[in-house]
Amino acid sequence: KNPCAAKNRCAAKNPCAAKNPCAAKNPCAAAGVDAAMVTRPKGTKPYAGSSQAALAKDGEVLWHDTKLSTNGMSCNTCHQGNNAFNATFAKPYPHYVAMADEQSKLKRVTAEQMVQFCMVVPMAAKPFPWDSRQLAALTAYTLQVQRTFKPGPCAAKNPCAAARK
Repeated sequence: KNPCAAKNRCAAKNPCAAKNPCAAKNPCAAAGVDAAMVTRPKGTKPYAGSSQAALAKDGEVLWHDTKLSTNGMSCNTCHQGNNAFNATFAKPYPHYVAMADEQSKLKRVTAEQMVQFCMVVPMAAKPFPWDSRQLAALTAYTLQVQRTFKPGPCAAKNPCAAARK
């Protein structure tokens, strides 16, 4: 039996199905990204001023905000219902992410770097300022999503993900 058959959560509702922007023109397959663009510069400090719970709440709103991108995508476009994550997403950050390795030669990324990377690559936007509330909020929400993530049978077959090593 194919675990990704039509009755499986990974199939019909998969945001990477043919009608999704992740399909034919995979936004995750952009040409290389300068690693410096998605790596916190030395001496910069993250946003400080809200609890992680408050930041995560704001991050959830941003997760669905298509105005953050230049192409009409949001984080939720590819990650609705915990889709389009490789099994490595379950590992504590920093960890290996194939897309970051293939595009920037980064072997391990932090959650904050991954948010910045997704802003630049799939969402075709500028990265957030390193001291911004938006970056802190989306990072906090990403970590919240990660806590509920369970790798499933379709993670490795995700058409939006780069080839796993």
